[in-house]
Amino acid sequence: MDIAGEYRIPVAREAVWAALNDPDVLARCIPGCKELTQVSPEEMNARVALKIGPVSATFAGTVRLEDVRAPEGYTLVGQGNGGMAGFAKGRAAVSLASEGSDTVLTYTAKADVGGKIATLGGRLMQATSRKLADEFFGKFAAELGAAGDPGAPAPAAA
Repeated sequence: MDIAGEYRIPVAREAVWAALNDPDVLARCIPGCKELTQVSPEEMNARVALKIGPVSATFAGTVRLEDVRAPEGYTLVGQGNGGMAGFAKGRAAVSLASEGSDTVLTYTAKADVGGKIATLGGRLMQATSRKLADEFFGKFAAELGAAGDPGAPAPAAA
């Protein structure tokens, strides 16, 4: 499953970059995040509780930063196990571009799921992934002081 999106955040790129690398900010923005612990400059452990259709699970896993190009972007590589519900793994390329005093954040992500959640069907998984991404970026923009809408998010399926 592939998803992509673009968000305009009315904050300077350096501030967006700093927030994207702050585990406390990320923990407050990730939907269902119960715990996010930085174990090294490039790796974090996470516990996230999610409900996808009729399936609820708490996923435990890791997120690793690769191809770090401060303050332009990086690639996030993550994997999580939700026990009987299944597993999820994926990678997302995140890029930041300055546009005046704003920052345009774009991402492309590819995810694979297995187990019980994989039986829910592609449409539900795609819609849920898009909803979670919109929720994350909405909270993220608000965390950075953006009022209301994070700049008309325009997620697009890849």
